[in-house]
Amino acid sequence: MNDGLRLAELLTMRLCHDISGPLGTLMGSIEMVNEDPEAAEEALALATEVSAGLVKRLRFLRAAWGGPAGALSAEEFRALAEGLPQRRVAIHFDAVAASEPYSPAATRVLLNVLLLAAESLPGGGNVTVAGDPARDVTVSISGPRAAWPPRLAACMADEAAAWEALAAEGSETSRALQGPLTVLIATSAGIRLGFLMAARQEPVPPLILSHIG
Repeated sequence: MNDGLRLAELLTMRLCHDISGPLGTLMGSIEMVNEDPEAAEEALALATEVSAGLVKRLRFLRAAWGGPAGALSAEEFRALAEGLPQRRVAIHFDAVAASEPYSPAATRVLLNVLLLAAESLPGGGNVTVAGDPARDVTVSISGPRAAWPPRLAACMADEAAAWEALAAEGSETSRALQGPLTVLIATSAGIRLGFLMAARQEPVPPLILSHIG
């Protein structure tokens, strides 16, 4: 199977997985409205909330996987990032320069890095974005079970390793897919990903995105 076909299959499975949960909840709420008039008000409120979340999720995934869609202000980028599946994960942008816009390439790569970061916190935790969107940005994760995917370093060092990771057994799981996918998207955008090694080693090294303007 060629690489492009494999990637298309993995993204299709991932997209179906990401939207099936909210769609199931939405359908259940609508059924409750029809079957139990006494619960209609509560069910409609839930349906409205789920629908709004689903719209944000689809906007997020379209921007992350569908290609560059234009430069964004810091405020627009943060609004787009609200579509990230939180799963007990808090995203912090306090240390990001607000004056610089996010280029189309930077937006796409950063959204994928945020998705990877959230999936690297299975026990919940925090994702902190710092830096200047026109230069270098770091993304740090912290939490009780925080850990980047095991093969991420190899994928960042060698594009061929990223394609091999997609072809490997088990790559259909969300975390196994998102690591090499993020690397390939960054490579195509001319953005370098790497670990930031400080003098005082942190429990989990931050990712650094270089030259993303």
